[in-house]
Amino acid sequence: MNATEIESLTAFASQLADAAANVTLKHFRQQVTIDNKLDGKAFDPVTIADRDAETAIRTLIKASHPTHGILGEEHGREMGESALYWVLDPIDGTRSFIAGVPLWGTLIALNNGTRPMIGVMDQPYLGERYLGFPGGAKLIRHDEVHPIRTRPCASLSEAIMGTTDPVIFDRETELPAFKQVRSKTRLTRYGADCYFYCLVAAGLTDLVVEAGLQAYDIQALIPIIEGAGGIVTDWQGGDPQMGGRVIAAGDRRVHEEALEMLSKV
Repeated sequence: MNATEIESLTAFASQLADAAANVTLKHFRQQVTIDNKLDGKAFDPVTIADRDAETAIRTLIKASHPTHGILGEEHGREMGESALYWVLDPIDGTRSFIAGVPLWGTLIALNNGTRPMIGVMDQPYLGERYLGFPGGAKLIRHDEVHPIRTRPCASLSEAIMGTTDPVIFDRETELPAFKQVRSKTRLTRYGADCYFYCLVAAGLTDLVVEAGLQAYDIQALIPIIEGAGGIVTDWQGGDPQMGGRVIAAGDRRVHEEALEMLSKV
């Protein structure tokens, strides 16, 4: 993709976020039926807002870019003629959504067949939209555009770290490694899902450590973090785009220090 194509497709990704917001905001902090994807074995909630928001996004993609493929959390994979495909999580943080906590987000990524090139994290209730693309990242807040950059952080002892919830880690292997990293940080906070990654990109926090992710949980966030000057890898320092265990940092020094502990798992 050349610069003109990237600019055009980034603008289109923002239109997709608008379409999702028109759905999600109708249901947020309202009484909605909550279904459990896991049939009572555990709790993985989904609502009409998740399903209908993804449908709205897919409808626009098919109308404007019918050759593009789509991978979404709620409606699966549709192959396209093009190498380009969209990766969608209509509501990342459904637990926050059903609890009325405005830290969920709509995740939209465009993958060129090799890696995600464009990423959007939209939090429409707060009026915040984070976009990442080759060479940059920005926050659009109430129609004002702000370029964003990660902040310097020399060591974990100075770092603020986030993760969704300690229960996402395997108790025998991943949790001890996470606790080791946590013991070195200045502060650790929980419960913000995709929003944590954007706080790293905006230079407000320094590190996110997670596990058990799917491709649609992380692909939109990679261009945002990288475009802002940060780094995202798996726990072995490899490609994180298919999910699993992920570490994102604003400063490579913090990333390397945390990776030293996490890579032993």
